[in-house]
Amino acid sequence: MAIQTNKTDKVSRFIGMILLVFLLIALGSVACKKADEGAIGEEAAGILEGIMPFEGTVKAVVGKYVFLPEASGFDVVIQGDLESGTLESLIDKEVRGEGTISPDMPSILLANALEVIGDSGDWTNIFTRTEEPVLEDYLDLGARKEFVVLADLSYDKKDVWEQNEKAKVYGSLEKYDTGDKIAVFDDEGKEIGKILVDSYTDFSQFYLGKLGHFDKFWFYLKVKETVDWSQRRRTREMFHADMVFAGLF
Repeated sequence: MAIQTNKTDKVSRFIGMILLVFLLIALGSVACKKADEGAIGEEAAGILEGIMPFEGTVKAVVGKYVFLPEASGFDVVIQGDLESGTLESLIDKEVRGEGTISPDMPSILLANALEVIGDSGDWTNIFTRTEEPVLEDYLDLGARKEFVVLADLSYDKKDVWEQNEKAKVYGSLEKYDTGDKIAVFDDEGKEIGKILVDSYTDFSQFYLGKLGHFDKFWFYLKVKETVDWSQRRRTREMFHADMVFAGLF
């Protein structure tokens, strides 16, 4: 009987140790989960408050607009001068920072601070925002709806564009020594005519850079003077315009 009792005690202790191990593993998993949830919760709370961290490689810079593919859905804006160097010098470099999301400009991430990684692998602060944003050329989704698609467009139908100050056309950008032109196409892909581009905003040039892999897209234009009839008939150049945006829709 004593032998049986000892065996029973050993088995009980063994089972108890196994249960204790599983309990410790379970408690550890719960603690890790809570820690992860806490970190995610802090980040989500920051986003809800309008603050969002970002990190990635700079691929394009135009004016104060910075394109980081990793900051998906946002255009990073640097308002003010860097402590050293220029924004253009950051192209192809890895940066990180923290920005403010504005309900008035939902696609803009206004950088509050910016760091760049050096050759040694250390991060160096190069920017702290001290100015309010000035984005006179920014065009949000609501403002883009004011641009009218020029339907039934033709070089000999000037009323189509002259009755609209803000127009939208589908085509491709062509560069010449004498100036840039937009070749406009109809629904069947046939060229209708050309528009003479007099100027670009930084915002439009920034988006042209982001659309580099596409041949044709939509151009948002401020319509200016009509080309003289004799030139229109000879070249199919219809009117002058300032470009304010370019996009896939």
